[in-house]
Amino acid sequence: MTEHPLPQGFETLAIHAGQEADPQTGAVVTPIYQVSTYKQDGVGGLRGGYEYSRSANPTRTALEECLAAIEGGARGLAFASGLAAEDTLLRTVLKPGDHIVIPNDAYGGTFRLFAKVLSRWGVEFSVADTQNLDAVRAAIRPDTKAVWVETPSNPLLGISDIAGLAEVAHSAGALLVVDNTFASPYLQQPLSFGADVVVHSTTKYMGGHSDVVGGALVAADAGLGEELAYHQNAMGAVSGPFDAWLVLRGIKTLGVRMDRHSSNAEKVAELLLSHPKVSQVYYPGLPEHQGHDIAAKQMKAFGGMVSFRVAGGQQAAVEVCNRAQLFTLGESLGGVESLIEHPGLMTHASVAGSALEVPADLVRVSVGIEAIDDLLADLTQALG
Repeated sequence: MTEHPLPQGFETLAIHAGQEADPQTGAVVTPIYQVSTYKQDGVGGLRGGYEYSRSANPTRTALEECLAAIEGGARGLAFASGLAAEDTLLRTVLKPGDHIVIPNDAYGGTFRLFAKVLSRWGVEFSVADTQNLDAVRAAIRPDTKAVWVETPSNPLLGISDIAGLAEVAHSAGALLVVDNTFASPYLQQPLSFGADVVVHSTTKYMGGHSDVVGGALVAADAGLGEELAYHQNAMGAVSGPFDAWLVLRGIKTLGVRMDRHSSNAEKVAELLLSHPKVSQVYYPGLPEHQGHDIAAKQMKAFGGMVSFRVAGGQQAAVEVCNRAQLFTLGESLGGVESLIEHPGLMTHASVAGSALEVPADLVRVSVGIEAIDDLLADLTQALG
């Protein structure tokens, strides 16, 4: 009897891709191969291609195969952090003298990498509003090699048209890189809209439990994937086996968690929108959001991140953060527990004085999967 492959949905791939039962024991969960080196069957005789765990490790391989599957890419690569993934990508596709277009709303650590590290290496960048295709087109130069975008963006939840940006970038001979951390591959798959590379901080929604730091790249093209893999090995900022295992475990429940994150965040945004002490709410699920229609086309739901501005200025915003109880005051995002922070003084302090500077009265919340009534009650008391 001939076996025919069955179509596999996202949740199925998240649980099974790269994670076949262990051939020796039948273990249904990928083992943690906490090993640095491997016995060779004679000089150059590698078992399964493994020689040294910086180059490859079976636990990391399982994660990388899963990452490629759930993003619909040709090659996935796992790193020690999101910034390690970004650095490896940028030093693979750029060289001194090259130019890149970056967004006017982005994670502060990404901006710091461009402004304080790559600029010293001779890479130039221009800042553009990636929600405006004409602005991106105008920022592109003859030496532009890539366009970088976050959608939804951090922390202002801006939405950029991935397909439109891909057309703009490719017409100029440049790559489109999409940081998909806020959406996760469950809600959005940028490669299907024409992006060339997807970036993730797997610390966030992929890991999902605030217990691991990691990063990932997924390339649409196998050739670029090979180049990235070469630099991953050459530069060495790889995910350790236990970290890879934690992210792999987190991905198994990514779909059900993102459903709850999104539904809770929608209710949080509705509460904030009607609160007299909130002057503005940033959430792409709101019909009045500038990018709502585009988000509805390229996202399955609108995610778990909400930002808002507090009437009364910076001090009032800080006080809201300090009064919150169930929302834990802390950096990062994407865990099962809700977090609150002041971007200007915390995650985005590095963009102060730049084109990416965020409003001083801005508060960002990562809405967790707790009981929604408890979350709404906590925000209500925190706002006073």
